[in-house]
Amino acid sequence: MAPTMRQVHIAGEKLFVDYSGHTMEIVNGSTGEVQTAQIFVSVMGASSYIYAEATLSQKLPDWIASHVRAFNYFGGTTKQVVPDNLKSGVTKACLYEPTINRTYADFARHYSTAICPARPRRPRDKAKVEVGVQVVGRWILARLRNKRFFSLAVLNADILTLLDDLNKRPLRGWGRSRRDLFEELDRPVLIPLPTEPYEYAEWKRCRVSIDYHVEIDKHYYSAPHRLMRQELEARVTLATVELFHRGGRVASHLRSNVPHKYTTLPEHMPSSHRRYRDWTHERIQRDAAKIGPQAAALVDLILRSKPHPEQGFRSCVGIVRLIRRYPVERVEAACARALALNTRSFTSVAAILKNKAEKPISSTTEQAQVLIHQNIRGAGYYH
Repeated sequence: MAPTMRQVHIAGEKLFVDYSGHTMEIVNGSTGEVQTAQIFVSVMGASSYIYAEATLSQKLPDWIASHVRAFNYFGGTTKQVVPDNLKSGVTKACLYEPTINRTYADFARHYSTAICPARPRRPRDKAKVEVGVQVVGRWILARLRNKRFFSLAVLNADILTLLDDLNKRPLRGWGRSRRDLFEELDRPVLIPLPTEPYEYAEWKRCRVSIDYHVEIDKHYYSAPHRLMRQELEARVTLATVELFHRGGRVASHLRSNVPHKYTTLPEHMPSSHRRYRDWTHERIQRDAAKIGPQAAALVDLILRSKPHPEQGFRSCVGIVRLIRRYPVERVEAACARALALNTRSFTSVAAILKNKAEKPISSTTEQAQVLIHQNIRGAGYYH
């Protein structure tokens, strides 16, 4: 038999965490369906002070949430957390350089602690929590085994009651309880809890598509267009989506739960896309009205005469931009001439200006006849 080295635990240094091999059942009162609850156990190194609770799974969100509640129960954090090599917390188990899950590492950074997994297949490294699991099984779970639970909250309330009783029981050979030892040894040297509670966040790798968006949970978020085809890391919380490239944050969005939609920041778009995006019905009509009533009438006519108004966007934008090359008075006169000739296009207005063929309208009768047509929508189409 190999010799065993006795571990000396420094006050406030280590918290050992693991799941018990025992489970509890929760019954759905409506359907009768039985769900298995996992038992999370954490033990202080120096005082053997115990915290335990039931969770619905051993997945990462429950794993992190149990740590948060454990720290709240203790009223502080230890310098190290020693987990088993559970996949929720340790991405790659290794004797020398284990890889910690990115979310788990973020959590540890928030609480000013360090994750130091036990060596793979070395249960003696975490003897404290192994004993703690046995104690919880004997003094808590065994006493609840004949009771039926219909909710996780009720189960945890009963666990907490028995847990307080367990921590107050005198330890054999010590004549003092775990709580007494905790108050004397661990509590005075615990790291204070942070002022802000930890916000759970998951990290995902994603690639920027050619439309400079990344997909997160079926919603699309913009990234700077210069990063097209680049791989980014996304930090996803309940409220936000942050995008990182080579460790630096390049975008931040409010999270949306609407599937197959886009959240786009203007500064992420190429300048040409941004200029086109800024053109709306209202802006086109407003800019045309600044030129004059004839330009406004022509733009309105073009927008309403198309099967879909956006089909007339480019033509109208082109007409409005003619003031960059010609005086406003000439553009207004050319629009009036186009209305009189029943020509509704940018090309016609540009040709009139190029050929200096614009002239004042002598009568509004012809224009009025042009504007009234069975295939032209009324103003109600936009509202």
